[in-house]
Amino acid sequence: MTDVDRMDLPAVLGNVLEETDPDVLRSMVREMAHMLMEAEADGLCGAPKGIPSPDRVNYRNGYRERRWDTRAGTIKLAIPKLRKGTYFPGWLLERRKRSERALVAVVAEAYVHGVSTRKVDDVIKTLGIEGISKSQVSDLAKSLDEMVASFRNRRLDEHAYPYIWMDALVMKARECGCVVNVACVVAVGVTEHGHREVLGVDVITREDGAGWTAFLRELKARGVSGVQLVTSDAHCGLKDAIASTFVGARWQRCRTHFTRNVLTRVPKSAQGAVATLVRSIFEQGSAEEVWAQHRRVVEQLTDNFPKAADMLIDAAEEVLAFTAFPEEHWRRIWSNNPQERLNRELRRRTDVVGIFPNRDAIIRLVGAILIEQHDEWQVARRYLTIGSLEKLSRNAAEGALPQPPDSHTARRSQAGSRATKSRAKRGNPSTQTRTPAPKRQRSA
Repeated sequence: MTDVDRMDLPAVLGNVLEETDPDVLRSMVREMAHMLMEAEADGLCGAPKGIPSPDRVNYRNGYRERRWDTRAGTIKLAIPKLRKGTYFPGWLLERRKRSERALVAVVAEAYVHGVSTRKVDDVIKTLGIEGISKSQVSDLAKSLDEMVASFRNRRLDEHAYPYIWMDALVMKARECGCVVNVACVVAVGVTEHGHREVLGVDVITREDGAGWTAFLRELKARGVSGVQLVTSDAHCGLKDAIASTFVGARWQRCRTHFTRNVLTRVPKSAQGAVATLVRSIFEQGSAEEVWAQHRRVVEQLTDNFPKAADMLIDAAEEVLAFTAFPEEHWRRIWSNNPQERLNRELRRRTDVVGIFPNRDAIIRLVGAILIEQHDEWQVARRYLTIGSLEKLSRNAAEGALPQPPDSHTARRSQAGSRATKSRAKRGNPSTQTRTPAPKRQRSA
């Protein structure tokens, strides 16, 4: 038999590993944990295990097994027990948790990136861990709650937000034993320094005035100020909520969604031509040219598509609100496309879940995704340049922003041109020769 005292360290380690687990890393982690726990238990007893000593104050009482899920795999620990009192290695394990903190972070990160709970179980098994249930994945993901709550409740009074984009996503959640549709509302803003930020996220029952008003009031209570323009779709009640909450701010109706609404008023065969005409309004170089092109497009659509022309007239002030701001910002603020790109990322990760167990689960997942995007925006280049923002602030202070034409005057002029073209098409009765009617003779 080989003398252990004459063996070098690699040989001793090799013998130990051959007698335990073929996985070297897992065996080393287990042996090191056991050695440290044994040393700590001996220190609490005042003497090593099985050795009489006058300094002994306690005795050992066997072991209790505990499963420990780590990145090296599942390890079965033997935690020493004491006759008097209890011993728990708080430096190694967390009470009522059998997973390593790093493993918790991995599972939570996989959940945030849209990996389903069943797939997480398969991934965990490939790491040598015995498995993790769906409920355990959900419990581990709850560690994100504090982070998301802190992000949602942070103060927003350090910056001014001249531009804000808002949108809502319909998701499915379980409530009172039924699957219902709820609306997840998200607000994104640009600071006076040109960086984008995620301002808030919430889940409301439906997209109505009460839900939007409560969401906007919460943003204002947290310090959102300096709002000059809010871009969004024509959600029910959102326009009134913006007007009542951000007094003095204008509302920009998303040009992309508005164009789709206009195309519903024309036949399918003519939608391509009408869409080209509507897009030409936004391709002009100045505010005056934009409004002039808007009037020309209305005149061209009046004869064949009067309903589409009426929509353009009624929504002129809402769709062309961007013309009151610097031209450098037009492509950024005249539509909700920046928000739509963020929505696609949210959809990609939330569609994996399908039906959420409750509203808190929606906020947990969506909030974690928004935190990730918010951090990326802070290190990315500015969304708007400093020079253009200084121009916006200077023009706002001087009141030099171009004002759109009076809506009533514009409607009267456009309606008058429509009436003139209509009379010219069917023949103006005012230009025709009229035969005077014979006078009635008075009876005697």
